[in-house]
This record gives sequence, structure tokens and C-alpha cells, in this order.
Amino acid sequence: MNGQEQRESPAPDASAAAPTDARSNAPSNAPSNALGGLTCWVVTDGKAGMEIQCLGLAEAIGLTPQVKRVSVTKPWRWMPPGLIRNPLGTLGAKGDRLAPPWPDLWIASGRQTVPLSRDMRNISGGQSFTVQVQNPAIDPACVDLVVTPEHDLLNGPNVLSTRGALGRVTPKRLSEAATAFAGRYGALPRPRIGVLIGGDNKVFKMTAAIMTRLTEQLSRLAREEGCGLMITPSRRTGKGNEAILRRGLAGLPAEIWDGAGENPYFGILGLADHLVVTGDSVNMVSEAASTGKPVHVVDLEGGSAKFSRFHGSLQAAGITRPFTGTLERWDYTPLNETRRIAAEIRQRLTDRHGRPPRP
Repeated sequence: MNGQEQRESPAPDASAAAPTDARSNAPSNAPSNALGGLTCWVVTDGKAGMEIQCLGLAEAIGLTPQVKRVSVTKPWRWMPPGLIRNPLGTLGAKGDRLAPPWPDLWIASGRQTVPLSRDMRNISGGQSFTVQVQNPAIDPACVDLVVTPEHDLLNGPNVLSTRGALGRVTPKRLSEAATAFAGRYGALPRPRIGVLIGGDNKVFKMTAAIMTRLTEQLSRLAREEGCGLMITPSRRTGKGNEAILRRGLAGLPAEIWDGAGENPYFGILGLADHLVVTGDSVNMVSEAASTGKPVHVVDLEGGSAKFSRFHGSLQAAGITRPFTGTLERWDYTPLNETRRIAAEIRQRLTDRHGRPPRP
């Protein structure tokens, strides 16, 4: 499965950018908006990077989902999905309750949700159309549709491959966020650089040496080229690395989000002229590449074959370039994978229910 590579998403707390019903463990009871009466659940184990992808897909389809965060108890959470025969019976009290009425559209992501997605067609009596986002590591035929990045190398008649991760970036969202955060960032000189910093995960490491080099490169751009810096670190960046960043940029036109108040992630994407993104997150790089703005990728220590395929694909397509400390300008067709996949699912829902959700 690709979960460890897509993990946390864009900004320090991606859930802060989610709808109100995704900010607490209690699911929203709000009905689906006026789209033919179809209902939708987004089901994850609460990992922000997975939830963001599912939310973005549901929104692009034209549905307002209920967010369900499940908690699988021990020892079931450690077992391969194929060994779990009663997935509802493995859910603990810390997660949301799953009970009828079942949704028309079930969108799930994450290892803990795979047995639920596998059985949901039977559990719901055929009511739920099941979509699993990311490679489920079981036979794709067990669900109605699998949506997974092409670097996972998964194929099948019901598998839709994407170049990168799904997300919630739309021109409308970026425009609204740019307006909302203009007061915070509007005084920074241009060109403005949006800097999205991740950190350690299972295959990458953000070392002090890498952070020092990145800080020096950003400092030079601010001092010598008059750039303004809009920076959002991640919880995975680490306090030591963040301290290096803050010391090195002190006194320069740089705004570094401290995690307080509203998440500025979409505002940074909307206001930036250039984007500098660490390469440890498929989500962050994919959402940056959805803006159409130059995306400069910072290499971290480590990596994997999947990440190499992902970054190689974007570079070969002329979408991203490695960050060398200088700014370049280039044009490319922005990633629009979420909308493309949503259109396919809308068609399948139309075939199934005879009434399409409106995009």
C-alpha cells in the first residue's frame, strides 16, 4: 500500500483545511446537497493526507460527504485485510459508528478501511458503490473502483490510475483563499515564494544539513533577489529544523506559520508566484502541481522506487524541476486528476442511479 508515502498531507495539519464536519471525530449529520438525493461517506482512520484525497474527490463529484473516522482494535489493526472476516466487529469505541442507512457512495482510504470497503457491497445489500483511494493491497475486484497513483503499478479493469495524489485544489478555492490571506501576505515583496516543508517519514529524512542548505538558499533569494517568503512547516519537520529555519530567516521578508489560527495552506498556494516543496509528500507536490505555477522540488535524504517513479514522471512531463536555489519560470498543464476521476465516477453513478450528481 502507498499509505506511508502519501501520509500526512500538505500543511502541518491538513485537517484544518477540511470542512467543518471533518474537524471533529463526530460525523456531520447534514444531508447531501441537492444532487439527486445521493449520499456519500468519506471513511478513513483519520490520517489527514488520506482524508484530504477522499474529501477532494467527493467535492469534485458534487457531493457533501459525511466524514467517518474509524478505529480498529487490537489485534485486528495489525492483521492483513484478508484475515479479517467481520470488519464491523473490529471497530472500537474511539472511532465513529458505522450503521445503516448506508451511503450511495462509499469513498475510503487507508489500510484499516480495506476490509470494510471489501465487504461493504454485501453489508449494504448492494446499496453502496465502493471506491478505495490508494492501492488496497488486495484484489481490486473486491471493490467497485480503485483509484491509485500510477507509480503504484497497479492495473485492472476497475483500476483508475492517477499522476500523483488526489486533492482539494481548485481555482475557486485558491482565489477565495488568496483573498482571505491577502492581509497576512500581501505586503511581502514579489516574487512571492510559497515554501511547503514536510519532514521525516518512513522513507525520507529531513536532516539538519538539508534544512541549513534550504534556509541559506531561501535567505539568498530574499536578500539578493528581493523575494517574499510564505512558509508552512509540518509537524514532521521537527523543532530543531524549524529553529534553523527561523534563525536563518530572521529579519528577512519571511512569514513562517506557527500553527496558530487558520491554516494558510491554500492561501499560500493562491498567492505564490513560485512554489518550493520538499519531495517527501506525494500530496504536497501533487497539489502544488495543480496550481499551474512553477514547482521546485527539494530533495531529502532517502527515497524509494515509488517516489522515484512519481518524481521522474512529473519532471519528464515538464511539471516540476529540482530546486537548485534559483528560481526558474516554465509553463505546463496543471494536474487536474481529481476532476478527471470525479467525472468518471459521476458517469458510473449516473449509470447506476439514472440521475447524475452535478459537478
